[in-house]
Amino acid sequence: MSWLINLPVATWRRLLLLAEGVGAALLLAGAGLTALLRGSGPLGARLAAILASPVGQRRVFAVLRLVQPNLRVGRVLVTAYANSGTALVTRRDDVIDVLSRDDDFGVVYGPRMKTITGGENFFLGMQNTPRYTRDVSNMRLVVRREDVPSVVAPFIAREAEGRVAAAPGSLDVPQALTLPVAAGLLDHYFGTPGPSRAAMIDWTTTLFWYLFLDLKADPALDGRAVAAAAAFRDWLDGHIAARKASGEVRDDVLGRCLALQASGTPGMDDRTIRDNLIGLLIGELPTTSAAATLALDELLDRPTALAGAQAAARTGDDAGVAAHVFEALRFRPLNPVIYRRALRDATVAGGSLRACRIREGTMVFAANLSAMFDPLAVPQPGRFRTDRPWETYMLWGSGLHLCFGAHLNRATLPGLLKPLLARPGLRRAEGPRGRIDQDGTPFPAHLHVVFDRSRPDGPRC
Repeated sequence: MSWLINLPVATWRRLLLLAEGVGAALLLAGAGLTALLRGSGPLGARLAAILASPVGQRRVFAVLRLVQPNLRVGRVLVTAYANSGTALVTRRDDVIDVLSRDDDFGVVYGPRMKTITGGENFFLGMQNTPRYTRDVSNMRLVVRREDVPSVVAPFIAREAEGRVAAAPGSLDVPQALTLPVAAGLLDHYFGTPGPSRAAMIDWTTTLFWYLFLDLKADPALDGRAVAAAAAFRDWLDGHIAARKASGEVRDDVLGRCLALQASGTPGMDDRTIRDNLIGLLIGELPTTSAAATLALDELLDRPTALAGAQAAARTGDDAGVAAHVFEALRFRPLNPVIYRRALRDATVAGGSLRACRIREGTMVFAANLSAMFDPLAVPQPGRFRTDRPWETYMLWGSGLHLCFGAHLNRATLPGLLKPLLARPGLRRAEGPRGRIDQDGTPFPAHLHVVFDRSRPDGPRC
């Protein structure tokens, strides 16, 4: 008899799907008309800005979930990696399906990863092979989940609190907080300080951009990435050699790698250690800073949510801070889509009315932003709610290639923002300084905020 309960629930969710899709279409039409009549500059650029904004993306996905959940386009949109066309998957079940079928939809990053390392792949660019299992297993032995409460979270809390406390009532969030603290973690925890924090920020930011965001294969970025990769490799080779020659024993990620090497563990030669560390560091530093800044930016646009996050920060409610940060990121994820390439002809949503046949070689965009707003799976997706179960969030992928550092992110992102959220009067700086400036990159480079220097009584961060 459970169908008697499920039927009205399913009917209600279908009605929500219809209402959200129609409403989003009307809002997009209104925004387009406004851009046509009142905007300045080329019309194409104005329309592109609407569609590229987080709100615009959510509306486009709402329309697609209703009228064309799995959209196949013959046009090649990604030129950085070989492919023969494009498909876009928007329903939550189908997004998870694509990211779980590794034999059908594979990762594509291998060629550029080999450029970065000078010839070898990194496990994020591998299929489910014995080499993948070996390298992931080795790195799990050295990047341990138990390190998060004992090492990572205390470092982030201490460094973030110190930087906010030293600020004179104003702060450029990426430059003065999120980037330097994330870079400091590379030294404190990974054992890879770089020749300077500025160099590590530049190298990792450039190479993440090159690997994952440069979909149009910008030749200028290609040259910058090749130079950054060569400098990164040279420094890390020398650093590993120096650490071994010194005989120093440190319980950090590099030290644990060298201990496994000394024990004869396969896959722990100097070259493989270097390549795996490069991959991890590229994935840690720029994304930590960017995600924290985007979450704060979203909270600043939502007074009620910001007040809730600040109340949690001031009372030492770490779970409450985290709930606000990750719900903010649901609205503003660092990556709204995750792309895979069809390794053979395959069908998404087979046996349903939305079934879509995808040809071998097609680049498939699995829209994780859309999946987190699918009314068929997420209750009240348009509302900012801090009581959602963790599985609601698809911020770092799903399946075999779920972000290696996902457990680190759950601690570092709230920890970075908690001291700032605890300050009274937190608000944007006046004018353009109070809005995200990417400074010609895909990442938040500047976001100025101001706050009252007095700190209310309550637990220290």
